[in-house]
Formats: sequence, structure tokens, C-alpha cells
Amino acid sequence: MSHDTISAAQAAYLKSCQIRKRKIQLYRIGILALFLGMWELSARMGWIDDFIFSSPAKLLSCFYHMTKENNLFYHIGITLFETLVSFALVMAVSLFVTILLWYSKTLTDTLDPYLVVLNSLPKSALAPLLIVWLGATYKTIILTGMSVAIFGTILNLYIGFSEVDEEKIRLIKTLGGNRHHMLFLVILPANRANLIGLMKSNIGLCLVGVIIGEFIASKCGLGYLIIYGSQVFKLDWVILSILILCVIAIGLYGGIRILEKKAA
Repeated sequence: MSHDTISAAQAAYLKSCQIRKRKIQLYRIGILALFLGMWELSARMGWIDDFIFSSPAKLLSCFYHMTKENNLFYHIGITLFETLVSFALVMAVSLFVTILLWYSKTLTDTLDPYLVVLNSLPKSALAPLLIVWLGATYKTIILTGMSVAIFGTILNLYIGFSEVDEEKIRLIKTLGGNRHHMLFLVILPANRANLIGLMKSNIGLCLVGVIIGEFIASKCGLGYLIIYGSQVFKLDWVILSILILCVIAIGLYGGIRILEKKAA
């Protein structure tokens, strides 16, 4: 009897959680629909200048024509490719460098002030230098995307490595393990949540870095469309590109969330 009561209570609780999630989704959709509706109404009624602020209807028309005439999906693909490559390189290089720092205290003490200074620099200041030194290629834009996130990732990862429970490390030593065993049996598993958290923040930072690079020296990508559109007063291009960037950011973050759930 008690077991049945508990099961019924659990079912009721799960159902209430599902109802709450659905309500939140409806609220989100409602807010978005209200915003778009007010935006369109304001443009049609002349409350705002649709040349400057555009409107949902104009953006849909712009999306259609840019898809047909300006290879919009090509520009989206370029930005997405550069972002994903820079993100993958940031995570791989940061993890590799952090492991080296963890293995060598001398290397850590030597590089620590340099990492702090590089992480403190405004990353937008590095982009013009990278482009002048390396040329205006997609590889340089990928490096620009990496520069925004890599130094902070290394510092945060190393802090996570350093804060692992000492008792677990002593246990590995007691059982005859070496630093290799400590790394793979204690350090990396203990930092799984930290890695996922850094991935969540870095995917957005890499997108920002790539757009900065495309602003400065690119003939393709969404950053190029934003700069070109602002120069020739095609503000529909600018607003549409920004909205597409928002969708990309949401999609990339959602991908990391799915990975997080699978790794849990």
C-alpha cells in the first residue's frame, strides 16, 4: 500500500514537472510571438522607421532574396565552419597545455604571468595584428576565434586540476600509481563538469571571435554581411545576419547541452 502511494506521488510530481516545462515553453513562445507582432505592427503603423528597424515581413522577404541572389547559406556555412573549428582547437589545445602545466610545476610558474596578461588583453586588439601578420584568410579568422577563449580556458582548467581532492590523489599514490594514473583516474573525471561548463561558454566566445575576424578582413561569412550591409545602408542584411547569429548561438549551445545530458 505504501509502495503504491509513493508511486502515485512520484507520478503526480513528474506530471507537474512536465506541465511546468510546457508552460515555460509556451511563455517563451508567447513572448517571442508578442515581440514579433508588436515589431511588425509598429513598422506598418509608422511608429518606427522600417528602413532603420526593418520588420519581420521585410526580413522574411530579405531572407528569401538573399538565399536566391547572395548565397546566404554559403555565408552561414563559412561562419559556422570557422566557429566549430576554432572551438574544437580551443578545447583540444587548452586541455593539452593544461595537462603539461599540471605535469610540470616549473612550467606553470614560468608561464603563469604570461597567461594572465594574455587573458587580460582585449581580444579585439589582437585580431588586426593577426590579420596583418598572417594574412586575411579563413585560417587567421579561426585563430582570431581561438584567441578570444583559449587563455581563459587554460587558466580555468588548471584551477580545476589544482582543486581536485587531495585524498583521492594520496590514495592513488598509496596504491602505487604514478602521475599518469592520477591524471586519467582522478583529475580528468573530477573535471568533467568543469570541461562541459567551459564548452558552454567557449562556443559563444569562439563565435564572437570569428565575427570580429570577419568584420576586419573577410569577403564571406555573416560578419562580412553585417559590415557590408552597414556600409551600403542595407540594414535588412544587418538585422537578418544578427538574427541568424542568434539562432546559430542557440543551436550550438543546445548541442553542448545535449552532450552534457549524454555524458551525465
